Amino acid sequence: MPQPRSIDEPARNVPVSSEVDVLVVGGGPSGIIAALAASQEGARVALIEKRGFVGGNLTIGLPILGFLSQRGEQIIKGLPQRFIDRLREIDAAGPHQPCPLHVSITLIEPDAVNPSAFAMLTEAGVEITLDAFCAGVIMDGACLRGVIIETKSGRHAMLTKVAIDCTGDADVAFRAGARCEKGDEHGRMQPATLMFRMSGVDTEKLRSSLAVNPDTYDVDYISPDYFAHNRRFVVVGLRNLIAKVRADGLSIPTDRTILITALRDGDVWVNMTRVKGVDGTDPRSLTSGTIAAAGQIEHIRRYLVSYVPGFGNASVSAVAPFLGIRETRRIVGQYVLTREDILGCGRFDDAVAVGSYPIDLHRPGDYGCTLEWCGDCYEIPYRALVPQGVDNLLVAGRCISTTHEAMAAIRVMSTCMAMGEAAGRAAAMAACKSITPFAIDVSALRDRLRARGAFVR
Repeated sequence: MPQPRSIDEPARNVPVSSEVDVLVVGGGPSGIIAALAASQEGARVALIEKRGFVGGNLTIGLPILGFLSQRGEQIIKGLPQRFIDRLREIDAAGPHQPCPLHVSITLIEPDAVNPSAFAMLTEAGVEITLDAFCAGVIMDGACLRGVIIETKSGRHAMLTKVAIDCTGDADVAFRAGARCEKGDEHGRMQPATLMFRMSGVDTEKLRSSLAVNPDTYDVDYISPDYFAHNRRFVVVGLRNLIAKVRADGLSIPTDRTILITALRDGDVWVNMTRVKGVDGTDPRSLTSGTIAAAGQIEHIRRYLVSYVPGFGNASVSAVAPFLGIRETRRIVGQYVLTREDILGCGRFDDAVAVGSYPIDLHRPGDYGCTLEWCGDCYEIPYRALVPQGVDNLLVAGRCISTTHEAMAAIRVMSTCMAMGEAAGRAAAMAACKSITPFAIDVSALRDRLRARGAFVR
Protein backbone atom coordinates (compact mmCIF):
# COMPACT_ATOMS: atom_id res chain seq x y z
CA MET A 1 0.00 0.00 0.00
CA PRO A 2 1.57 3.37 -1.00
CA GLN A 3 2.40 5.76 1.80
CA PRO A 4 0.50 9.09 1.89
CA ARG A 5 2.46 12.17 0.82
CA SER A 6 1.01 14.22 3.67
CA ILE A 7 -1.36 14.02 6.60
CA ASP A 8 -3.80 16.43 8.16
CA GLU A 9 -2.64 17.53 11.60
CA PRO A 10 -5.54 18.32 13.92
CA ALA A 11 -5.85 21.85 15.21
CA ARG A 12 -4.81 22.22 18.83
CA ASN A 13 -4.72 24.75 21.61
CA VAL A 14 -1.18 26.01 22.20
CA PRO A 15 -0.43 27.54 25.61
CA VAL A 16 1.41 30.87 25.79
CA SER A 17 4.53 30.34 27.86
CA SER A 18 5.98 33.83 27.64
CA GLU A 19 5.23 37.38 26.53
CA VAL A 20 8.15 39.78 26.16
CA ASP A 21 9.27 42.96 24.48
CA VAL A 22 12.06 41.36 22.44
CA LEU A 23 12.39 37.69 21.52
CA VAL A 24 15.77 36.52 20.20
CA VAL A 25 15.70 33.23 18.31
CA GLY A 26 19.12 31.57 18.18
CA GLY A 27 21.81 31.67 20.87
CA GLY A 28 24.93 31.87 18.73
CA PRO A 29 27.36 34.82 18.58
CA SER A 30 24.81 37.29 17.20
CA GLY A 31 21.98 36.05 19.42
CA ILE A 32 23.90 36.31 22.68
CA ILE A 33 24.90 39.89 21.92
CA ALA A 34 21.44 40.84 20.61
CA ALA A 35 19.81 39.65 23.83
CA LEU A 36 22.32 41.49 26.00
CA ALA A 37 21.90 44.69 23.97
CA ALA A 38 18.10 44.66 24.11
CA SER A 39 18.17 44.00 27.83
CA GLN A 40 20.67 46.80 28.36
CA GLU A 41 18.16 49.13 26.68
CA GLY A 42 15.53 48.24 29.27
CA ALA A 43 13.51 45.68 27.30
CA ARG A 44 12.16 42.45 28.73
CA VAL A 45 14.02 39.86 26.67
CA ALA A 46 13.72 36.14 26.01
CA LEU A 47 16.25 33.99 24.16
CA ILE A 48 15.48 30.56 22.72
CA GLU A 49 18.11 28.11 21.46
CA LYS A 50 17.62 24.75 19.74
CA ARG A 51 20.65 23.13 21.41
CA GLY A 52 21.28 22.49 25.09
CA PHE A 53 23.91 25.23 25.22
CA VAL A 54 24.54 28.69 23.81
CA GLY A 55 27.49 29.98 21.81
CA GLY A 56 27.00 28.37 18.42
CA ASN A 57 30.19 28.48 16.37
CA LEU A 58 32.04 30.00 19.32
CA THR A 59 32.02 26.50 20.82
CA ILE A 60 33.52 24.43 17.98
CA GLY A 61 37.19 25.48 18.04
CA LEU A 62 37.19 28.33 15.56
CA PRO A 63 39.07 31.56 16.23
CA ILE A 64 37.09 34.78 16.10
CA LEU A 65 38.16 36.61 12.95
CA GLY A 66 37.93 40.31 12.16
CA PHE A 67 37.96 42.29 15.42
CA LEU A 68 40.66 44.39 13.74
CA SER A 69 40.57 46.04 10.33
CA GLN A 70 42.98 45.50 7.46
CA ARG A 71 44.71 48.68 8.69
CA GLY A 72 45.06 47.33 12.24
CA GLU A 73 42.33 49.45 13.88
CA GLN A 74 39.87 47.76 16.24
CA ILE A 75 36.46 47.99 14.55
CA ILE A 76 34.42 45.58 16.66
CA LYS A 77 33.90 47.06 20.11
CA GLY A 78 30.93 47.51 22.46
CA LEU A 79 29.25 44.36 23.77
CA PRO A 80 31.31 41.94 21.64
CA GLN A 81 34.44 43.31 23.31
CA ARG A 82 32.79 43.03 26.72
CA PHE A 83 32.17 39.36 26.01
CA ILE A 84 35.85 38.89 25.12
CA ASP A 85 36.81 40.75 28.29
CA ARG A 86 34.64 38.35 30.30
CA LEU A 87 36.50 35.40 28.77
CA ARG A 88 39.85 37.07 29.46
CA GLU A 89 38.99 37.32 33.15
CA ILE A 90 39.32 33.52 33.27
CA ASP A 91 42.21 33.30 30.76
CA ALA A 92 39.85 31.98 28.10
CA ALA A 93 40.59 34.54 25.36
CA GLY A 94 43.76 35.88 23.80
CA PRO A 95 44.55 39.28 22.32
CA HIS A 96 43.26 40.53 18.99
CA GLN A 97 46.27 39.46 16.95
CA PRO A 98 46.86 40.81 13.41
CA CYS A 99 47.03 38.09 10.77
CA PRO A 100 48.19 38.62 7.17
CA LEU A 101 45.60 36.15 5.89
CA HIS A 102 42.59 36.50 8.21
CA VAL A 103 43.04 40.20 9.07
CA SER A 104 42.98 39.37 12.78
CA ILE A 105 42.48 36.34 15.00
CA THR A 106 41.18 36.18 18.55
CA LEU A 107 41.71 32.77 20.09
CA ILE A 108 39.20 31.61 22.68
CA GLU A 109 38.69 28.55 24.85
CA PRO A 110 35.48 27.04 23.45
CA ASP A 111 34.59 25.23 26.67
CA ALA A 112 34.42 28.57 28.49
CA VAL A 113 31.91 30.18 26.12
CA ASN A 114 28.75 28.53 27.41
CA PRO A 115 29.17 29.25 31.15
CA SER A 116 30.41 32.79 30.48
CA ALA A 117 27.48 33.55 28.19
CA PHE A 118 25.01 32.04 30.67
CA ALA A 119 26.43 34.25 33.42
CA MET A 120 26.15 37.42 31.35
CA LEU A 121 22.65 36.63 30.10
CA THR A 122 21.43 35.72 33.58
CA GLU A 123 22.91 38.89 35.07
CA ALA A 124 21.12 40.89 32.36
CA GLY A 125 17.80 39.28 33.26
CA VAL A 126 17.34 37.49 29.93
CA GLU A 127 14.80 34.65 30.02
CA ILE A 128 16.59 31.64 28.44
CA THR A 129 14.90 28.56 26.99
CA LEU A 130 17.15 25.78 25.68
CA ASP A 131 16.27 22.69 23.62
CA ALA A 132 13.52 24.69 21.91
CA PHE A 133 13.02 24.67 18.15
CA CYS A 134 11.21 27.45 16.34
CA ALA A 135 8.45 25.35 14.77
CA GLY A 136 6.25 28.14 13.46
CA VAL A 137 5.32 31.80 13.64
CA ILE A 138 2.28 33.73 14.79
CA MET A 139 1.26 36.26 12.17
CA ASP A 140 -1.33 39.03 12.11
CA GLY A 141 -1.31 40.00 8.47
CA ALA A 142 2.27 41.12 7.79
CA CYS A 143 3.03 41.57 11.50
CA LEU A 144 4.95 38.91 13.41
CA ARG A 145 3.39 38.56 16.86
CA GLY A 146 5.41 35.63 18.17
CA VAL A 147 6.77 32.17 17.48
CA ILE A 148 5.70 28.63 18.18
CA ILE A 149 8.38 26.55 19.86
CA GLU A 150 8.58 22.76 20.03
CA THR A 151 10.02 21.28 23.22
CA LYS A 152 9.98 17.96 25.08
CA SER A 153 6.92 19.22 26.93
CA GLY A 154 5.09 20.00 23.70
CA ARG A 155 4.33 23.11 21.70
CA HIS A 156 4.25 26.57 23.26
CA ALA A 157 3.66 30.09 21.99
CA MET A 158 6.00 32.94 22.83
CA LEU A 159 4.56 36.37 22.11
CA THR A 160 6.70 39.44 21.50
CA LYS A 161 6.60 43.00 20.31
CA VAL A 162 9.73 42.52 18.18
CA ALA A 163 11.61 39.36 17.24
CA ILE A 164 15.24 39.01 16.14
CA ASP A 165 16.15 36.08 13.91
CA CYS A 166 19.68 35.01 14.89
CA THR A 167 19.32 31.42 13.72
CA GLY A 168 21.93 31.75 10.97
CA ASP A 169 19.44 30.00 8.68
CA ALA A 170 16.72 32.71 8.63
CA ASP A 171 14.33 30.18 10.17
CA VAL A 172 11.95 32.78 11.60
CA ALA A 173 12.01 35.01 8.53
CA PHE A 174 11.41 32.03 6.24
CA ARG A 175 8.46 30.79 8.28
CA ALA A 176 7.04 34.32 8.37
CA GLY A 177 6.98 34.42 4.58
CA ALA A 178 9.98 36.67 4.01
CA ARG A 179 11.68 36.19 0.67
CA CYS A 180 14.92 34.23 1.06
CA GLU A 181 17.72 33.07 -1.20
CA LYS A 182 20.28 30.27 -0.97
CA GLY A 183 23.78 29.94 -2.36
CA ASP A 184 25.05 31.12 -5.71
CA GLU A 185 23.08 31.56 -8.95
CA HIS A 186 22.74 27.77 -9.12
CA GLY A 187 21.71 27.41 -5.47
CA ARG A 188 25.06 25.87 -4.51
CA MET A 189 26.28 26.65 -1.00
CA GLN A 190 29.72 26.69 0.55
CA PRO A 191 30.87 23.30 1.87
CA ALA A 192 30.44 22.29 5.51
CA THR A 193 33.19 21.41 8.01
CA LEU A 194 33.35 19.31 11.18
CA MET A 195 36.08 20.74 13.41
CA PHE A 196 38.23 18.50 15.59
CA ARG A 197 41.09 18.97 18.06
CA MET A 198 44.48 17.29 18.20
CA SER A 199 46.33 17.22 21.54
CA GLY A 200 49.97 16.44 22.22
CA VAL A 201 51.18 18.61 19.35
CA ASP A 202 54.66 20.14 19.53
CA THR A 203 53.56 23.55 18.29
CA GLU A 204 57.06 24.98 18.68
CA LYS A 205 58.37 22.38 16.25
CA LEU A 206 55.55 23.23 13.87
CA ARG A 207 56.21 26.95 14.18
CA SER A 208 59.97 26.53 13.66
CA SER A 209 59.44 24.39 10.57
CA LEU A 210 57.13 26.99 9.02
CA ALA A 211 59.58 29.79 9.80
CA VAL A 212 62.79 28.05 8.73
CA ASN A 213 61.64 25.85 5.83
CA PRO A 214 59.08 27.86 3.84
CA ASP A 215 59.88 26.06 0.59
CA THR A 216 59.06 22.69 2.12
CA TYR A 217 56.14 23.87 4.26
CA ASP A 218 54.45 26.34 1.96
CA VAL A 219 51.85 28.62 3.59
CA ASP A 220 49.30 30.83 1.84
CA TYR A 221 49.93 34.58 2.12
CA ILE A 222 51.79 34.47 5.46
CA SER A 223 55.54 35.07 5.52
CA PRO A 224 57.96 32.88 7.50
CA ASP A 225 58.75 35.91 9.66
CA TYR A 226 55.21 35.91 11.03
CA PHE A 227 55.65 32.41 12.44
CA ALA A 228 59.05 33.33 13.84
CA HIS A 229 57.45 36.05 15.98
CA ASN A 230 54.05 34.57 16.93
CA ARG A 231 53.62 31.55 19.21
CA ARG A 232 49.95 31.21 18.30
CA PHE A 233 48.76 31.32 14.73
CA VAL A 234 46.59 29.94 11.96
CA VAL A 235 48.20 27.84 9.22
CA VAL A 236 46.62 27.70 5.78
CA GLY A 237 48.61 25.89 3.12
CA LEU A 238 51.05 22.97 3.03
CA ARG A 239 49.61 22.17 -0.39
CA ASN A 240 52.75 20.30 -1.42
CA LEU A 241 52.32 17.89 1.48
CA ILE A 242 48.69 17.25 0.61
CA ALA A 243 49.63 16.47 -2.99
CA LYS A 244 52.24 14.02 -1.69
CA VAL A 245 49.92 12.32 0.79
CA ARG A 246 47.26 11.86 -1.87
CA ALA A 247 49.83 10.23 -4.09
CA ASP A 248 50.63 7.95 -1.15
CA GLY A 249 47.02 6.80 -0.92
CA LEU A 250 45.33 8.91 1.76
CA SER A 251 42.07 10.68 0.94
CA ILE A 252 42.19 14.36 1.96
CA PRO A 253 39.05 16.35 1.08
CA THR A 254 40.70 19.76 0.73
CA ASP A 255 43.72 21.20 -1.08
CA ARG A 256 44.86 23.12 2.00
CA THR A 257 45.98 22.25 5.50
CA ILE A 258 44.13 24.50 7.97
CA LEU A 259 45.41 24.44 11.57
CA ILE A 260 44.57 26.73 14.48
CA THR A 261 46.78 26.69 17.56
CA ALA A 262 44.69 26.76 20.73
CA LEU A 263 45.20 28.75 23.92
CA ARG A 264 46.20 25.55 25.72
CA ASP A 265 49.74 24.48 24.84
CA GLY A 266 49.85 21.35 22.73
CA ASP A 267 46.31 21.69 21.37
CA VAL A 268 45.55 22.42 17.72
CA TRP A 269 42.11 22.69 16.11
CA VAL A 270 41.88 21.23 12.61
CA ASN A 271 39.60 22.76 9.97
CA MET A 272 40.08 20.25 7.14
CA THR A 273 36.98 18.09 6.80
CA ARG A 274 34.97 19.30 3.83
CA VAL A 275 31.59 18.09 2.60
CA LYS A 276 30.11 19.61 -0.52
CA GLY A 277 26.41 19.84 -1.21
CA VAL A 278 25.21 19.99 2.40
CA ASP A 279 21.99 21.93 2.93
CA GLY A 280 21.95 23.08 6.54
CA THR A 281 18.16 23.55 6.42
CA ASP A 282 17.52 19.89 5.48
CA PRO A 283 17.92 17.41 8.37
CA ARG A 284 18.68 14.48 6.06
CA SER A 285 21.38 16.47 4.30
CA LEU A 286 22.80 17.62 7.65
CA THR A 287 22.86 14.05 8.91
CA SER A 288 24.58 12.61 5.86
CA GLY A 289 27.03 15.53 5.85
CA THR A 290 27.91 15.02 9.51
CA ILE A 291 28.48 11.31 8.97
CA ALA A 292 30.63 11.98 5.90
CA ALA A 293 32.73 14.60 7.71
CA ALA A 294 33.27 12.33 10.71
CA GLY A 295 34.47 9.64 8.33
CA GLN A 296 37.13 12.00 6.93
CA ILE A 297 38.81 12.62 10.30
CA GLU A 298 40.88 9.42 10.39
CA HIS A 299 42.62 10.06 7.06
CA ILE A 300 43.33 13.66 8.09
CA ARG A 301 44.71 12.47 11.44
CA ARG A 302 47.02 9.99 9.70
CA TYR A 303 48.19 12.73 7.36
CA LEU A 304 49.00 15.13 10.19
CA VAL A 305 50.77 12.52 12.34
CA SER A 306 52.88 11.16 9.48
CA TYR A 307 53.65 14.27 7.44
CA VAL A 308 53.30 17.52 9.41
CA PRO A 309 56.04 18.61 11.85
CA GLY A 310 55.04 18.49 15.52
CA PHE A 311 52.16 16.02 15.14
CA GLY A 312 54.14 12.79 15.54
CA ASN A 313 52.80 12.07 19.04
CA ALA A 314 49.44 13.81 18.70
CA SER A 315 45.98 12.27 18.93
CA VAL A 316 42.39 13.35 18.41
CA SER A 317 41.04 14.67 21.72
CA ALA A 318 37.74 16.29 20.76
CA VAL A 319 35.29 16.59 17.88
CA ALA A 320 32.95 19.56 17.54
CA PRO A 321 29.38 18.93 18.75
CA PHE A 322 27.86 19.84 15.38
CA LEU A 323 28.72 20.39 11.74
CA GLY A 324 29.97 23.87 10.90
CA ILE A 325 27.71 25.41 8.27
CA ARG A 326 29.01 28.39 6.32
CA GLU A 327 25.91 29.23 4.33
CA THR A 328 22.19 28.56 4.06
CA ARG A 329 19.33 31.01 3.61
CA ARG A 330 19.75 34.76 3.31
CA ILE A 331 16.83 37.17 3.57
CA VAL A 332 16.08 39.69 0.86
CA GLY A 333 15.90 42.85 2.90
CA GLN A 334 15.34 46.54 2.42
CA TYR A 335 18.89 46.63 1.02
CA VAL A 336 20.98 43.81 -0.43
CA LEU A 337 24.69 44.11 0.38
CA THR A 338 26.79 43.16 -2.66
CA ARG A 339 30.30 42.09 -3.60
CA GLU A 340 30.81 45.59 -5.00
CA ASP A 341 29.86 47.11 -1.63
CA ILE A 342 32.46 44.94 0.10
CA LEU A 343 35.33 45.49 -2.33
CA GLY A 344 34.44 49.16 -2.81
CA CYS A 345 34.59 49.87 0.96
CA GLY A 346 30.92 50.81 0.90
CA ARG A 347 29.69 53.58 3.20
CA PHE A 348 26.03 54.01 4.19
CA ASP A 349 24.07 56.71 5.99
CA ASP A 350 22.33 54.00 8.03
CA ALA A 351 25.45 51.95 8.82
CA VAL A 352 25.24 50.11 12.15
CA ALA A 353 28.36 47.91 11.96
CA VAL A 354 31.75 47.93 10.27
CA GLY A 355 33.57 44.94 8.81
CA SER A 356 36.94 44.35 7.20
CA TYR A 357 37.15 40.59 6.70
CA PRO A 358 37.76 39.67 3.05
CA ILE A 359 35.40 37.81 0.75
CA ASP A 360 36.40 34.31 1.86
CA LEU A 361 34.45 32.04 -0.43
CA HIS A 362 34.92 28.29 -0.06
CA ARG A 363 33.88 27.43 -3.58
CA PRO A 364 30.90 25.05 -3.72
CA GLY A 365 32.11 23.19 -6.79
CA ASP A 366 35.72 22.22 -6.03
CA TYR A 367 38.37 21.97 -3.31
CA GLY A 368 39.46 25.61 -3.45
CA CYS A 369 38.79 28.98 -1.90
CA THR A 370 38.61 32.52 -3.28
CA LEU A 371 39.95 35.43 -1.20
CA GLU A 372 39.41 39.09 -2.08
CA TRP A 373 40.37 42.05 0.13
CA CYS A 374 39.04 45.59 0.00
CA GLY A 375 42.14 47.16 1.62
CA ASP A 376 40.20 48.87 4.40
CA CYS A 377 36.65 48.62 5.84
CA TYR A 378 33.09 48.38 4.61
CA GLU A 379 29.88 49.21 6.43
CA ILE A 380 26.74 47.17 7.00
CA PRO A 381 23.53 49.19 6.58
CA TYR A 382 20.64 48.79 8.98
CA ARG A 383 18.33 48.16 6.00
CA ALA A 384 20.13 44.84 5.38
CA LEU A 385 18.84 43.63 8.77
CA VAL A 386 15.20 44.45 7.91
CA PRO A 387 13.33 41.87 5.80
CA GLN A 388 10.87 42.89 3.14
CA GLY A 389 7.22 42.09 3.73
CA VAL A 390 7.39 41.16 7.43
CA ASP A 391 6.93 43.69 10.22
CA ASN A 392 8.24 43.41 13.80
CA LEU A 393 11.22 41.30 12.72
CA LEU A 394 14.94 41.96 12.47
CA VAL A 395 17.67 39.60 11.31
CA ALA A 396 21.29 39.47 12.51
CA GLY A 397 24.18 37.19 11.60
CA ARG A 398 25.15 35.50 8.37
CA CYS A 399 21.55 35.34 7.10
CA ILE A 400 21.13 39.12 6.67
CA SER A 401 20.37 40.54 3.24
CA THR A 402 23.44 39.99 1.06
CA THR A 403 24.51 38.33 -2.13
CA HIS A 404 26.31 34.97 -2.06
CA GLU A 405 29.69 36.72 -2.39
CA ALA A 406 29.07 39.45 0.18
CA MET A 407 27.87 36.85 2.70
CA ALA A 408 31.29 35.20 2.43
CA ALA A 409 32.76 38.37 3.98
CA ILE A 410 30.22 39.28 6.68
CA ARG A 411 29.73 35.71 7.97
CA VAL A 412 32.59 35.78 10.51
CA MET A 413 31.70 35.84 14.18
CA SER A 414 32.97 39.29 15.16
CA THR A 415 30.87 40.97 12.47
CA CYS A 416 27.86 38.84 13.40
CA MET A 417 28.26 39.93 17.02
CA ALA A 418 28.33 43.59 15.97
CA MET A 419 25.16 43.07 13.93
CA GLY A 420 23.59 41.42 16.97
CA GLU A 421 24.26 44.49 19.10
CA ALA A 422 22.69 46.77 16.49
CA ALA A 423 19.63 44.54 16.12
CA GLY A 424 19.17 44.23 19.88
CA ARG A 425 19.24 47.97 20.48
CA ALA A 426 17.00 48.63 17.47
CA ALA A 427 14.46 46.04 18.61
CA ALA A 428 14.30 47.56 22.08
CA MET A 429 13.79 51.02 20.60
CA ALA A 430 10.96 49.76 18.41
CA ALA A 431 9.32 47.83 21.25
CA CYS A 432 9.48 50.81 23.57
CA LYS A 433 7.69 53.05 21.07
CA SER A 434 5.36 50.34 19.73
CA ILE A 435 6.57 50.90 16.19
CA THR A 436 8.07 48.57 13.59
CA PRO A 437 11.86 48.23 13.41
CA PHE A 438 11.79 49.82 9.94
CA ALA A 439 10.20 52.94 11.43
CA ILE A 440 12.81 53.69 14.10
CA ASP A 441 15.10 56.72 13.94
CA VAL A 442 18.30 55.12 12.63
CA SER A 443 20.33 58.22 13.46
CA ALA A 444 19.26 57.80 17.08
CA LEU A 445 20.21 54.11 16.90
CA ARG A 446 23.67 55.02 15.58
CA ASP A 447 24.08 57.54 18.39
CA ARG A 448 22.99 54.93 20.90
CA LEU A 449 25.48 52.40 19.57
CA ARG A 450 28.30 54.94 19.86
CA ALA A 451 27.22 55.91 23.37
CA ARG A 452 27.41 52.23 24.40
CA GLY A 453 30.90 51.84 22.98
CA ALA A 454 30.22 50.25 19.58
CA PHE A 455 32.30 51.27 16.58
CA VAL A 456 30.11 53.24 14.17
CA ARG A 457 31.65 55.78 11.85
